[in-house]
Amino acid sequence: MTDVARYVKIVEWSDADGVFVGQCPGVIGPCCHGPDEAEVYRELCQIVEDWLALIRRDGRPLPPPTAGRNVAALLA
Repeated sequence: MTDVARYVKIVEWSDADGVFVGQCPGVIGPCCHGPDEAEVYRELCQIVEDWLALIRRDGRPLPPPTAGRNVAALLA
């Protein structure tokens, strides 16, 4: 499992912006957007991968993983 897979990534429609917005709670807030949901998800995964690489490069610990914690149930 890659480090990126350890984090929940959310892509949701924004009525206010008229586009899909991507974020990764615990790692980075809203950070990418666009009209194509799948493309926003791909971009979000790349951003999270890059962000985690910067954290590792700086010698800081990675944020606690959010995947596998049933985050969807917490948001319901």
